[in-house]
Amino acid sequence: MTDQQHPITPPLELVQQWEEDWHHSKVKHIELEPYIAAQAAQWGADAQLEKCHEWLNHRGYNRTFLEEFRASLRPKPPSLKEEALKGFDTIADIVLEEYSGTRFYEKYKKVADTVRRALEALPE
Repeated sequence: MTDQQHPITPPLELVQQWEEDWHHSKVKHIELEPYIAAQAAQWGADAQLEKCHEWLNHRGYNRTFLEEFRASLRPKPPSLKEEALKGFDTIADIVLEEYSGTRFYEKYKKVADTVRRALEALPE
């Protein structure tokens, strides 16, 4: 084995910072080594993404493409509002299907539409 270091290797200071962060965290749900490994993997993936972004940018790819490229590789988790809307739609579909063809359907449909509009009106 050689002593060569991979071009995407976190600096020792950063690894020490991750260790310090772990020691100061209030929740120790994972051991130190897996925590540092996860931090290093994320750091390396982010560094690689930046290099890819630079490479594409220097080759003239437009800003929209670059933003879509980055977003596709680092999707944002759904907001609480998005999760609530998705969950509500699931529940509403089940209830409305259950009452389809009954005299209660229109009443429940109206309630579902009102609740959906209220959820949509909430800030992100």
